[in-house]
Amino acid sequence: MRTTLAIDEDLAVFLRKEIRKSGETFKQVVNRYIRLGMTASKQPARKPFIVRPWNLGLPDFEKTEEFLEYLEGPEHR
Repeated sequence: MRTTLAIDEDLAVFLRKEIRKSGETFKQVVNRYIRLGMTASKQPARKPFIVRPWNLGLPDFEKTEEFLEYLEGPEHR
């Protein structure tokens, strides 16, 4: 299909660099990036990562000092 496309200057600079780097034609580069953009929007949304707490069976400690005493004994200093 033949069409006229108006491209912003920043994109034209990017495309020219990509043409030089890849050795592809302007048409090939434009089509590749259009396909990338079209398929990226169709990717399914990922489920959010949820951290579930695990009960270690430890007593609740109000202060760090109590926790250290629990772990190392009364002579932890």
